[in-house]
Amino acid sequence: MKKRCSLLIGLILIISCNQQDNPTNNNTQTASKFSIVIHGGAGGIVSKNFSEAQKEAYKQQLETSLNTGYKILENGGNAIDAVQAAIVILENSPLFNAGKGAVFNSEGAQEMDASIMNGNTLNSGAVAGINHVKNPILAANMVLDSSKHVLLSGKGAEILLEKYGLQMVPSSYFYTDKRFNQLQKLLGKDKTTLDHTAFREERPLIDDHKYGTVGAVAMDINGNIAAGTSTGGMTNKKHGRIGDSPIIGAGTYANNTTCGISSTGTGEYFIRTVAAHEVSSILKYTKDSPKKALQEVIFNQIAPLGGKGGMILIDKNGDVFWDFNTRGMFRGYKKSNGEAVIELFEKTAFPKNKIIK
Repeated sequence: MKKRCSLLIGLILIISCNQQDNPTNNNTQTASKFSIVIHGGAGGIVSKNFSEAQKEAYKQQLETSLNTGYKILENGGNAIDAVQAAIVILENSPLFNAGKGAVFNSEGAQEMDASIMNGNTLNSGAVAGINHVKNPILAANMVLDSSKHVLLSGKGAEILLEKYGLQMVPSSYFYTDKRFNQLQKLLGKDKTTLDHTAFREERPLIDDHKYGTVGAVAMDINGNIAAGTSTGGMTNKKHGRIGDSPIIGAGTYANNTTCGISSTGTGEYFIRTVAAHEVSSILKYTKDSPKKALQEVIFNQIAPLGGKGGMILIDKNGDVFWDFNTRGMFRGYKKSNGEAVIELFEKTAFPKNKIIK
């Protein structure tokens, strides 16, 4: 009888230990984290220059973008899809300098750039100097998925993208009075200098901000990170000018072992410092926090050269960071733990001991 009791007790102990060691056991399984952060450009964005209606318009678009990407993550979708979907919302709005709201170059046309990167595989796709593609971020992702290349530009890119079935639009789709008048102001000409009557449409409710770009970074439930950036560049930029947005390692970078980043600002300086990759390298080779890494690159490397702008970041733990050396940056994040923030202007503190450490 004693022997049977001993065997029974031993069996119970074995079963109990196996249950504790089993990672699928409900008592020990932890919920997967996911998060998304977006930006809509940085620059001289000051609250007093915006009406309450304008502020609300920006907040609504940023919230829609966040929620669109977040929903994909919440349903178990991957980070690439979440980034792409969030950026499409911003590209379709005339409020932001990307897609529909793209600025005019010196020739009175739009040339748009975009890139996207998978932090799990390091696969990347980018386009530069395109005009007839409705959503440049979709074009960048198509380069990633459907070609052996990383960066395609101009007419050649458009021919391939149309062949693959991407939605194409006439140049007139990108016209807005606001962007046209910005160009005329810089050129010092009357707004009627260029013939734009055929492109007239409702006036968008926007205020100027110098470094217009949109971007998103996400981490999905599997711990995979993705980052993407899209832009119309700078008003009155030289025909053929390409900034940092389509340059992997400058405007966009993602690596599961470190972080994902999207940049906005004076692209030439982000290219010279390989800004996004530099932040990742600091995290990889030092014990610095993401907060310190962003400060090092933005304030100690880019700023001394004369560059301005900002960056958003999600680290390998799913935590969100951002920083900028301009007056403001359109930005927001949403996390699986319930935290959600949207900011437009000067810096404010994150929730204590939750995000920035």
